[in-house]
Amino acid sequence: MEHDEIECFLLLAEELHFGRTADRMRLSRARVSQLVQRLERRVGAPLFVRTSRRVALTSLGRQLRTDLEPPYRAVEAALAHAAATARGIDTVLHVGFSNALTGEIVMKAAEALRSTHPGLAVEICEVPMSDPYGQLRSGAFDIQLQEFPVREDDLGGGPALLAEERVLAVCSGHPFSARDAVSLEDLADVPLLTIEGEVPDYWLEQRVPTHTPGGRPIARGPAVTNMQEALTLVAGGRGALLAAAHTATYHARPGVVYLPFVDAEPVGYGLVWRAGNGSRAVQAFAAAARDAAREVAQGDPRAALPV
Repeated sequence: MEHDEIECFLLLAEELHFGRTADRMRLSRARVSQLVQRLERRVGAPLFVRTSRRVALTSLGRQLRTDLEPPYRAVEAALAHAAATARGIDTVLHVGFSNALTGEIVMKAAEALRSTHPGLAVEICEVPMSDPYGQLRSGAFDIQLQEFPVREDDLGGGPALLAEERVLAVCSGHPFSARDAVSLEDLADVPLLTIEGEVPDYWLEQRVPTHTPGGRPIARGPAVTNMQEALTLVAGGRGALLAAAHTATYHARPGVVYLPFVDAEPVGYGLVWRAGNGSRAVQAFAAAARDAAREVAQGDPRAALPV
């Protein structure tokens, strides 16, 4: 297999979207299709199911991803470590972030470490919404900053660094859009977009609850794998999205209105890493992230509230 075939396959398996995969690889969509088709010919069977609306892995594609990703990431990590050593860097820390707010905190922490820990390089990448723990478990990430709670036996981490209010994203034409706020009981009157992928039940329930506090059922709308897809469907009136308050700032767009809740619990954010992997580099990043989270919270107290 060629390197570009492997990279293309793994990126498309993560994004499930030819356009975004092409953007990340800096290739045309046609070239991405060629690479996938070439790999499928090499394997001898389809790896993806393609329709006009979505892209999904076949069972063979899921198997190949499971078998291929860990050794491929290990090769990438080995090359990155060699390059870092050549630059006088003795440790490379791969850090994941789950959304735009956590991405800002991670970037600030990485910048701070450049001066305090010059031998530590921080590589940053987004955590896929459709697979919140897969990259961490595979070793592609050493640590990630994400929403709490985390109830995984093989993962550990620190306390919540900050908390943030929740909002409901609805189409600008929806009756809710004329309100100043909504309640959790209102969720029974609008379908919530759900999330497709390898997600635990408790993780999904926090983002797409099945019932209101009063016991009323909440309908589920189409499944999505990333934020841009979700907001496109919201703007098109296909459903609502339960989101964090920062989404209104980082993802403002025509056709979408963000409404605060009067009764929803804030969502907390914290660092997570593999159990037993609390290395000195991880601990150094955790300390820098605490300072960065405090700075972000102080800069926008309406959206990010210190815990």
